[in-house]
Amino acid sequence: MTVRALLLPAMLAGSIAPACAPDIVGKASVIDGDTIEIHGQRIRLWGIDALESDQLCRGDDSKHYQCGRLAANALATLFIGIPHPVACSPTGRDQYGRTVAVCFLGEPGPDIGKWLVTNGFALDWPQYSKGQYAEEQRGAEKAGREIWRGSFVEPGSIAPAGDLGTPSISAVMRISPNPCRAVDA
Repeated sequence: MTVRALLLPAMLAGSIAPACAPDIVGKASVIDGDTIEIHGQRIRLWGIDALESDQLCRGDDSKHYQCGRLAANALATLFIGIPHPVACSPTGRDQYGRTVAVCFLGEPGPDIGKWLVTNGFALDWPQYSKGQYAEEQRGAEKAGREIWRGSFVEPGSIAPAGDLGTPSISAVMRISPNPCRAVDA
């Protein structure tokens, strides 16, 4: 009997873990509030949606401020303030060809998406996260952190400049976080 014949029933029964995509590890640079780049590879943070880079919000004083740029700057400050390599566990690709991944600051380290939502720089994206960061979003909203201190338009409802409609992320984003790596709760 071949090895394949022995393994096939176990694989069909789900008793063997799926092959894991290798983590992407390295120094990250910030593209925007929910996209980073490691070794020239663009990575979209899984399960969150940050404000668009050119997006304006209203503060608690009703004045406009550049909340999208603030989210990107906060992420860059995090990377500078805690100089550890970023480790990303890929879950798939989006419609733009970017890797979609759950990313951590160091190994083991905090979930970067969770940090962004907790601090009010991004929203939980339940369509893809299945509420993974819902509790953190409620906490940020209740505490009035960053975007929650005033008013904003949800990023998914803003079309990019020159686009006739809001881009939708491909079904790949619906994949849950990498089963090969535990996500801190």
